[in-house]
Amino acid sequence: MQAIQARFRYLFQSTKGLVLVAIALIALVTALWGTLSGPMVEWGVRDVTVRLLGFDLQPAEREGRIVILYHVIAMAVVAIMVYLITDVVPMKKHQQTTINATVTLGYLVSMICGLGFAYFGHEWLLHGLYLFGLSLVFFAGLLLAAALFPWRKEYYIQDTGRAHLRGLDLERTAFFTMTVAALGSAVLGAITGSYWGQGHETFLAEDIIRSPDKTTLQYAIIGHLHIMLALIAIALALVVGVWFRFRGILHKISMPLMILGTIIMTIGTWSVVPMHGGSAHTIIYVGSVFVLTAALFLVIFGFRKIIQDRLAEQGIARATVGQGLRALVHDPLRFGALWQMVFMNFTVSFVGIFVAVKLTEIFRVWPLRDERLILTGHWHILSGIIATIILLYYADMIGLRGRVRQWFGWAVILGSDLAFGAVTVFEMKRLFVSEADQQPVVNWTMLLADAGIVVVLLALAGLMIWRLVDLFDGDGLWRREYHEAGLDAQRVEVGEVLTSAQEMSK
Repeated sequence: MQAIQARFRYLFQSTKGLVLVAIALIALVTALWGTLSGPMVEWGVRDVTVRLLGFDLQPAEREGRIVILYHVIAMAVVAIMVYLITDVVPMKKHQQTTINATVTLGYLVSMICGLGFAYFGHEWLLHGLYLFGLSLVFFAGLLLAAALFPWRKEYYIQDTGRAHLRGLDLERTAFFTMTVAALGSAVLGAITGSYWGQGHETFLAEDIIRSPDKTTLQYAIIGHLHIMLALIAIALALVVGVWFRFRGILHKISMPLMILGTIIMTIGTWSVVPMHGGSAHTIIYVGSVFVLTAALFLVIFGFRKIIQDRLAEQGIARATVGQGLRALVHDPLRFGALWQMVFMNFTVSFVGIFVAVKLTEIFRVWPLRDERLILTGHWHILSGIIATIILLYYADMIGLRGRVRQWFGWAVILGSDLAFGAVTVFEMKRLFVSEADQQPVVNWTMLLADAGIVVVLLALAGLMIWRLVDLFDGDGLWRREYHEAGLDAQRVEVGEVLTSAQEMSK
C-alpha cells in the first residue's frame, strides 16, 4: 500500500511526475483518435477502432467532436506549461501546490468528460463536467497570474546581467503578461461558447475562410484559436530561456520586446472581432515581429552558450569552424529545442507572411481545398513544433544520458522536421506544379510526412514504455525524482503533525 501511495504522490505531486502523466495521456489520446483519420481510414484501422471502443461518429456532428478533441488536448498542453512555469519561476510552495493541483483536476475532468460526451453518446452531465473542467483550468490561470505578479518587492532583482527596470524583473513580467493575455483570450472563446444554440453554431475556421458574411461570434472564435496557440508558444520560449539561463545584453533587449509583442499581438487578435479582420492583421504582424525578434535573440544566445560550454568541457581555447559546429550539435536536446524555433520560421512564420502578402493575388485564385490545406497545415505544424520542444525539454529534465539521449533527441528532431517540411511542400505545391500533375508530389510528400511522424511516435512510445516499466521498479528513476522533489520530507512532516495531533487529543 505504501508503495502505491509513493508512486501516486510522485505522479501527482512532483513536477516531473505531473508532466509525465500529461504527456502520457496526450500520447494515448493522439494514438487512439489518430486512427480515425488520414491513411488509417484507407487501411481499415478506423473501422476496427470504432467497433472496439464503441465510438459514436455521427457525420453531422463531426465539427463538434473535433472542437472538443482539440480542447481536451490543448488543456493538457496548457497544464504542462503551468507545471513548467511553476517549477522555474520563484513563488511560494503553497502557491505552486495549489496551482498544480487545480490545473491537474481541471484538465483531467475536461479530458475524460469531454471525450466521453463527444465520442460515446451525448450524456449532457458529461458536457457540464467538461465545462467545469475548463473552468478549473481557467481558475488555475487566475491563481498563476496572482503568483506571478511581478510588482511584489520580494521578487525584485538587482542582477545587472538580467533585464530589469528599477528592480522589476522583466522576465517575470513577461510570464505575467503572457498569463493575463491567455486569460483574456480564453474569455473571448468562452463568451462565444455561451451563445451556442443562440445564434452561434459549431464550425471549423478553415471551412469559412472565404465566407463573405462571417458573424461577430465566428470572428471571436478565429481570434481565440490563433492567439491561444501563439501564447502557448510564447510561454514555452520563456521557459526555454530560463532553461538556458538567458541573460546579458540580448536578454535585456528581448524581455521588453517579448512583453510589448505579447501585448500588441493580443490586442490585434481581439481587434479582429470589432474590425472583422481588416487592419487588425497589421497590428498582429507588428506584435509578431517583436516576439520573433526576442525569440531570435534567445536562439543566438543559446547557440553561443552551447558551443562555449562544450568547448570549455573539451578544453579547446581556440576552435575551428568544424569544432564549433560539432560542439553546437553534440547535444540534440539542447540544440533541438532552439533549432525547432528556427525551423518554425521556414514552415510557419515565413509561409504565413507570404500567404498574407500574396493572398488575393495568388491564393484566393486557387480552389478552396488548396487554401484550406495551407491553413490546417499552418496550425498543425506550429502545434507539432511546440510538442517536440516540450518533449526535448522533458527528456533533459529527467536526465537522459548517453546513447539514449542522442537517439531520442535526433529521432524527434529529424523525424518531425522531415514530416513538417514535407507537409509544407504539400500545402504549397500549387506554386510549382499544376493540379493535373500534382499526384506524384502528393504521393512522396505524404510518404515522407507519415515516415517522419512514425519516427517521432516511436521515440515517444519508447520513452513512455520505459517510464511505465520504471514505475514498477522499486529503485527506479521515479524513486530518485521522488526524493529530489522532497516528497519524502513532506511525508515525514505530515506524519509528525498527525502524531502530535493524536497525542494532544489523548
